Amino acid sequence: MMMKVTPFETYQTYLSMKSHFTNKRYDFFKYGGKSRATMTSFNKRKDKYWFEKTSRKYSDQEITDFLLANFVTTNTPQNLWIGEIINSGERTYADWMRRQQSLTYLFKEQSKKLLSEKKLEEVFNCSKGHPLILKKYLGGEISLETFVIFEKIFSFGKKFNRKLKDPVWETVSMKMKKYVPFLNINVFQYKKILREIVNE
Repeated sequence: MMMKVTPFETYQTYLSMKSHFTNKRYDFFKYGGKSRATMTSFNKRKDKYWFEKTSRKYSDQEITDFLLANFVTTNTPQNLWIGEIINSGERTYADWMRRQQSLTYLFKEQSKKLLSEKKLEEVFNCSKGHPLILKKYLGGEISLETFVIFEKIFSFGKKFNRKLKDPVWETVSMKMKKYVPFLNINVFQYKKILREIVNE
């Protein structure tokens, strides 16, 4: 049975997700997707109808996924306003869902392509600026999910933080770090896929 939520709870999840992706100290999981919002502030919103419509359409988990998809897809989560989500949110969510459903396949294909250009250890080399793996992500050749899976396997983020001092990496680093806890994967399975590609 689908757990339905109230429009106000949907609004709280929206605020909490926005805080998670824009505030370094805020953690969606720690605060259980809740915010300090009040019913009074919610009732004053002109876009209240959207939260009402969304709460009728989706279950609790689907609302979280829907908002997550929209916040991880944008490059400027602090500027993502509800009007944008109303206009293109459904399409963004559908694209995100497709990526989740074919995660293993996407990772395998994108990793093959990445490793056909350079050896595994070389894709993380940042002695001459942005490493190949970051360039491929920024160029749209590997998905955020593939990028995050590589981080879960190799923890390259710490090294990049030390070596790269530019706003592009800072933005990507924040997004990656904030997305990691949402991506529940079997790391061992992806290590195995990578090992098979390297040994081909």
